[in-house]
Amino acid sequence: MDKLLQVVQYILGIGPTVILPVTILLLGLVFKIKFTKALKSGLTIGIGFVGIGLVVNLLTSTLGPAAQGMVARFGLSLTVIDVGWPTTASATWASPVAPIIIPVCLIVNLILIYFNKTKTLNIDIWNYWHFIVAGAFGYIVTGSFIWAIICAIIMELLVLYTADKTAPYVSEFYGLEGVCLPTGSTASFAPLGYLVGKLVEKIPGLNKIEADPDTIQKRFGIFGEPMMMGIILGLILGALAGYDPAKIFNTGMSMGAVMFLMPRMVKILMEGLIPISEAVRDYLQTRYEGRELYIGLDAALATGHPAVLSTALILVPITLFLAVILPGNRVLPFGDLATIPFYIAFIVCFRKGNIVQSVITGTIVIAFSLFMATDLAPVHTQLLTQAHMKLPQDATLVSSLDAGGNLYKWGIFKLSELVKAIGLF
Repeated sequence: MDKLLQVVQYILGIGPTVILPVTILLLGLVFKIKFTKALKSGLTIGIGFVGIGLVVNLLTSTLGPAAQGMVARFGLSLTVIDVGWPTTASATWASPVAPIIIPVCLIVNLILIYFNKTKTLNIDIWNYWHFIVAGAFGYIVTGSFIWAIICAIIMELLVLYTADKTAPYVSEFYGLEGVCLPTGSTASFAPLGYLVGKLVEKIPGLNKIEADPDTIQKRFGIFGEPMMMGIILGLILGALAGYDPAKIFNTGMSMGAVMFLMPRMVKILMEGLIPISEAVRDYLQTRYEGRELYIGLDAALATGHPAVLSTALILVPITLFLAVILPGNRVLPFGDLATIPFYIAFIVCFRKGNIVQSVITGTIVIAFSLFMATDLAPVHTQLLTQAHMKLPQDATLVSSLDAGGNLYKWGIFKLSELVKAIGLF
């Protein structure tokens, strides 16, 4: 089992920018695309993901320190530290259930497609770690290897169902035709995001406010352009972090660059993806009349939308404020603040890019997330200690918005507690 884990970790350690082109090439060949055309598509998609990765790194490397500055400046002190998804993912791969879950989830996905129970072909292998962490939580609670695998499959089924249902929104709002977003951290915010958003929309006056990026740009001219919105929000975040003037302007320029560059990187990736998605569609229409297949990719594709980034940047200080005022919350948001664009991707498209409605909806959903992350903290901490990972200084409990504040993973955790209590496992 240890050797299998080492093999899995090595392959995934190569990174999505290499694994994805190879996967796309093989997928193209399976669906009878010429080798040269499939190769070009795979390489173009890989290059697009390299670009997206660079821009995401710019976002996180700028937003992370700004959030840390706000925490230090306002003297926030809570007992559970948000260690962020990278730390959680690393601990997840060290779980004893990790090696078996990836092949199991791949097989489950293919079986569901064969029997027409899902339209999502999830080739985003890296993000299978979301399934593994659900299994790891189940394993920690019950000690059962079998139950851990069941938990991972439950998580996968929830994500695939969400991906199927949200694919039309992804196509209409983000312009990603034939693509769905089965990223666990994004999918889990969809149910609450949809329900809360519908309630927010009914608040008198809010349904009359037009606050999508296009409308804002028309009203405010150059100051409403995505680039300028990024710069302005970056300046505000830098000021809240207590930076000196030079660093404030650097933060503003970095956020402006993210808003300007991300849509262009997504466009490059789509240049490679369109030939593959069209070939898959034609193949299925020829052999299986009425069948439709979505290609499941990383939700990073959605994070470049101006409404997503604007909403996320506004939600960073709001999330810190919520952590302080919410009774019963013990989580200090930190490591996952830069990942908020992933959490709200569906919220924004449900609200059709309305930034005001998206911010209000996101605020309410994140409040729920903080409570879930608090409840899951003991098991989340055990996940790290079992992986022999060092906890942050002076921290006795840790959690994260990504895993601990995730509705699907929290639900699986509570189900595991019930299974343990009644003695099924």
